[in-house]
Amino acid sequence: QYWCCKRALPRPAAPGEAGEWVDHAFLWYQGGSWCKNIGVDGDFEYRWFDPALGQRSLCGAPCCKRYASAATAMKPPELVPMAQVPSAPRRRASFLVLGDWGFSQDTHGPNGMPSCTHLVAQKMHETMRTLGDVRFIINAGDSFYPRGVRSKLDDQWQTKWRKVFPPEVRAVPWYSVYGNHDYLNDPCICGNDLSACAQINANEKDFNWFVMPNYTWFKEIPDLDMEIIAMDLNHFMEGWNHDLPVERMSFTFCKYTGCQAACFANAAVRAGASARLFHERLAASTAKNLLVFSHYPTDYFTVSAPHFLQTLRTAKQKIVYFGGHRHSVDKWSCESIAPNEAWLSGGGGGWGCDTPTQGFVVGEVMEDYTVRTYPVYVDFSGCCSGPL
Repeated sequence: QYWCCKRALPRPAAPGEAGEWVDHAFLWYQGGSWCKNIGVDGDFEYRWFDPALGQRSLCGAPCCKRYASAATAMKPPELVPMAQVPSAPRRRASFLVLGDWGFSQDTHGPNGMPSCTHLVAQKMHETMRTLGDVRFIINAGDSFYPRGVRSKLDDQWQTKWRKVFPPEVRAVPWYSVYGNHDYLNDPCICGNDLSACAQINANEKDFNWFVMPNYTWFKEIPDLDMEIIAMDLNHFMEGWNHDLPVERMSFTFCKYTGCQAACFANAAVRAGASARLFHERLAASTAKNLLVFSHYPTDYFTVSAPHFLQTLRTAKQKIVYFGGHRHSVDKWSCESIAPNEAWLSGGGGGWGCDTPTQGFVVGEVMEDYTVRTYPVYVDFSGCCSGPL
């Protein structure tokens, strides 16, 4: 009788696996800002070397990478006696953050897929059951593509929200703001009568609608040592263009409404009111944590609202800022507000994908009232068709 035997041959180390830094070739959505801020992503650790600052690259290029395990593989783990191992910190509550999710079968981005928002909704449901203590959801807007809802009788409340997100996900308040798409058919942008606004709702116990008592508003949550500040910053829709003078900034989607002049004026007034509210609450609030959100990420304010951006960097309180509009969930693409934290949370699957990272953000309020945040992603193949 004959036997066939085998043994594993040594495998050559892949570039970067042995611990050396190698050049990283950028994907289309990556760049210097991404490399500076990403840290560890998947299997790799990334580091940016700036020649202008006299930093010598370890790989011959500005952006280097190595296997993340290489940083710790060179030394044995430090053993800690069991008596010294601290117990896991306890959590007081949690929350989720979502944006740009209201998918329209008729009008969406070239790589959008109807399954994406359903995947996000399912993952939110699973995450809520796992956490068991989700108190609220931050909704950063663009809830109904492509033109918002006309009233509370609009059937899109049913088809794009209630039939997509399970009852358990809708059984907590959805603290919301208007996105640029939300305003187009909404009477709210043409006047100042809040009762005519399709998404405005001040009754926090009525889970048939979002919670949005005004276009800009705040809420104190004393038992979490937290305050939420919601801002309408649609006036800065063109803030991505850092070459556009501040005086030419405007809510450009007003041209798609039936009240262009009133829309321009109302968007500007609401941005000013939002800025005043933010500064007033920053001065008055004694909460340890401020959750600040609008429809736009922090890089939209680099030129258009630099004073607001600088104030977000205050050390007085811990600020966690959330914005959507760009269709991704990440931190690397945002303008830094260190020592505070900024998230892009526009990966709800409503329009399409700007990066592969689609999903939402989880926030956990720990026993000492610190806030921990992290992303939850869904399967990219179910979100976006074709190349990015």
